[in-house]
Amino acid sequence: MTTIQRIRQKVIDREYYLSSHAEEEMLDDDLDRVDIENAILKGYIEKRMTQDIRGTRYRLEGPALDGRLIHVICRFKENTDIILITVYAL
Repeated sequence: MTTIQRIRQKVIDREYYLSSHAEEEMLDDDLDRVDIENAILKGYIEKRMTQDIRGTRYRLEGPALDGRLIHVICRFKENTDIILITVYAL
């Protein structure tokens, strides 16, 4: 299973955590949880960031429900769940 498939499956299974920072950014950009899920399910990994000691972060790019492109930055946690670190509209 590819990394994007693993991330998508975590979203489908609701095995992800939304950080408080991501929630704040969602409010700032008028995004809902369904926008974030849509971007992950229909988007792609735009960049891998490997320099973080806490683990590789992935920047996904995909569409919100209203068509705006958004970025979602996430990482796998130790227990293999996903944490959505931040989100923002482009």
